[in-house]
Amino acid sequence: MKLSRRARRIVSVLSLLIFVGGWLIVSPKSYETVPVENQSAEPLGVSTNTNNQNPSTDATRAADVLEKLEIKGRAPKTGYARTEFYNNWPSVGGCSLRQVIIKRELGDAAKLADNGCDVISGEFTESYTGSKMVFYQKSDFSNKIQIDHIVALSDAWQKGAQNKTKEERYQMATDPLNLIAVDASANKQKSDGDAATWLPPNKAFRCQYVARQVSVKYKYGLWVSQAEHDTISQILEACPNEPAVGVEL
Repeated sequence: MKLSRRARRIVSVLSLLIFVGGWLIVSPKSYETVPVENQSAEPLGVSTNTNNQNPSTDATRAADVLEKLEIKGRAPKTGYARTEFYNNWPSVGGCSLRQVIIKRELGDAAKLADNGCDVISGEFTESYTGSKMVFYQKSDFSNKIQIDHIVALSDAWQKGAQNKTKEERYQMATDPLNLIAVDASANKQKSDGDAATWLPPNKAFRCQYVARQVSVKYKYGLWVSQAEHDTISQILEACPNEPAVGVEL
């Protein structure tokens, strides 16, 4: 049967709608990143107050902790391996530490799977880049988020950790103070750099970042290089009251 011109147009439009609808079903937009200037994530239990003009009177300043750290050159990297610190993420309350850290960063925005552990969707303002990241399914977290060690394990190895016990290194590698969920590409750019070679592009997070590095190094008896010390000191000049985290002098 020959269709009229109007009927042929209707059939063409319907065919296009069916094609587009089918594509949307099988090819969903799984995540998006929205630039947000001068913002950073606020992990539970870790101060991210960049202004911090009025810290409590008993707060220990990161700048004071920095001056307690020994200044030395890097030791050889010989013998370094991630397995010298840990093999896999440990379980915390029945959940993988990786999932615990992701949940900490997303806070109330995190939607959990039925097991109460795995984060399957949510959003947060990522600390290293200052961008808002939105995730719609569990696989997005594996693709776009990595758990970074604030003090890189290789850097720690060359600045005292190789002289520690296996248990001390394990504690440092799995300490929530030294862990943060961040944009995977930013983490790859950091690699094993210290503050002298890499800083978060998000300048609003830099005071907190170096304060946590200083706190971790003091807590686990690690040293800093001269260049690292000078860079951290310069950053903290802009935020002299930035508190150390979990440290008392």
